[in-house]
Amino acid sequence: MTIGAASMPGPLDAYLIPALDGVAFGLLLFVAAAGLVFCFGVADILNLAHGTLYAIGAYTAAALTDGGWGGLLLALAVGVAAAAGAGGVLAGMLAPVRRGDHLTQALLTFGVALAGGSLLVSAFGPDSLPVRIPAALDGSVVVAGHRYAAYRLVFIGVAALLAVLLYLVVARTRAGMLVRAAVDDAEMLASLGVNPAWVRVGVLTAAGALAGAAGVLGAPIIGPAPTTAETILLLSLVIVVLGGLGSVGGTLLAALAVGEIQTLGVALAPTAAPFLLFAAMIVVLAVRSRGLFRRWRTA
Repeated sequence: MTIGAASMPGPLDAYLIPALDGVAFGLLLFVAAAGLVFCFGVADILNLAHGTLYAIGAYTAAALTDGGWGGLLLALAVGVAAAAGAGGVLAGMLAPVRRGDHLTQALLTFGVALAGGSLLVSAFGPDSLPVRIPAALDGSVVVAGHRYAAYRLVFIGVAALLAVLLYLVVARTRAGMLVRAAVDDAEMLASLGVNPAWVRVGVLTAAGALAGAAGVLGAPIIGPAPTTAETILLLSLVIVVLGGLGSVGGTLLAALAVGEIQTLGVALAPTAAPFLLFAAMIVVLAVRSRGLFRRWRTA
């Protein structure tokens, strides 16, 4: 399916399409990484199984999508529920070591990631799987005279809406207030009759739901494959480093920067592309060790 008329190829072809891909990739990483940032910033847990939660959503999309809207919505509902449930179970497993050092948490969650990855590969096989999107989105549209994948363009809009909703939840709702209070003064929160431990369980469950949603919606872009969990985890950790534990806005900007570095780097400097992202991370750490943005602000 093609909508609109495309112009003859021009010099923008080398920049416009990769730049749009960078926006789509960055927004996907934002939705995925936001959960990891919440885990570390609110629950103080270094969750190395976060990429596996994304993979749960991606494999659910491969299993349930059938090329229709019903299949996509079913995959979204099941993928979000499964990843959220896995996040809640993980919160229970981490409860005994919550006050331990991050190394203990990392070892436990890394073990969960290895076991979960093996289970997914056993269930779905060792090969990359196709994801069937609705026919209305399985085509191209014309953007500034250049053809662009319709699904990616729609995904940009949906992910941007999720970013706005996430900001509003954190900044304007009671749930967001409790999350911020759990970070700023957990003892005061407890004195008001709210158990901070349950807030942390809710955060890990919500983080799983975000990762699952990213996995389902992002499956046509990244995944599902045996290396999907590792890829998402690595890029999410880079975003945490670049954005710090500062804010929803900071995480968004860091994710968009990572997306553009990855896609434009491949388009403009393919030989240097594998090193550009980590070079940027090294520079940020050297200049500002806690990341570019302040801790847990909503903007």
